[in-house]
Amino acid sequence: MANWQLIEEVRARNPLVQVITNIVVANDLANGLLAVGASPIMASAVEEMAELGGLADVVVINIGTLNAELVASMLAVGKAANAVGTPVVLDPVGVGATAYRRETVRRLLAEIQFAVIRGNIGELASIAGVDWNARGVDAGSGDTTQAMDIALKVAREYKTVVAISGAVDTISDGERVLTIENGDPLLPQITGSGCLLSCVIGAFVSVTDDYLTAVVTASASYAIASEYAAKTLKRNLPASFRIAFIDELALLHTHDHEKLASIEEVR
Repeated sequence: MANWQLIEEVRARNPLVQVITNIVVANDLANGLLAVGASPIMASAVEEMAELGGLADVVVINIGTLNAELVASMLAVGKAANAVGTPVVLDPVGVGATAYRRETVRRLLAEIQFAVIRGNIGELASIAGVDWNARGVDAGSGDTTQAMDIALKVAREYKTVVAISGAVDTISDGERVLTIENGDPLLPQITGSGCLLSCVIGAFVSVTDDYLTAVVTASASYAIASEYAAKTLKRNLPASFRIAFIDELALLHTHDHEKLASIEEVR
């Protein structure tokens, strides 16, 4: 279900991760990618997207702070990556919040083949067309027991691997469904923890053709790192946790994943 050797593989290959992301989290994403052993490039100018889409080992597209210029860059880099077989990861931040976000994601999904779509359950519910009480970029509220059905539906429709992140992660390639019950409650208290997970997933996806295993391994090791980080704190406060967490990402190869991972195949 997971392949912990991928942690070392990422460090050995130092994959180039081209990221178009939002202005809130770019620095943490770059630092987190460096910590796991990847090489981030946070470029967004449309003039260089065709070139970077061909050079990068993986492309991560995050729609957190949209504008027309970024959308053009997302489409350009995604198509360039598709043309050379480079995997592309989509993080549809707050897709259900506004018509502009919904239309942007609809267009991205229509014009780019994504290897992975990772988001919270509210975001994936929006893509699946499932009623959900969206709340900005947060998960909102709804029937969380639908996670498996939502993941299966989106994975099958878009021929991708879907990762729904939350207290319990749900991951599916359209046939198999796995859940992960790891992670510390402080993780969602730091801005961009989900955005960084999408980038880490991208780094893992770039070093193997088995995207489902890559997503499971990345998600579980990321969550376990948060548990290690929390144990180092004198007080459970988010700013201290943020620093400790990036440190633990740099120590992924030292963690006891075999013992701590709570992964179950539920379908």
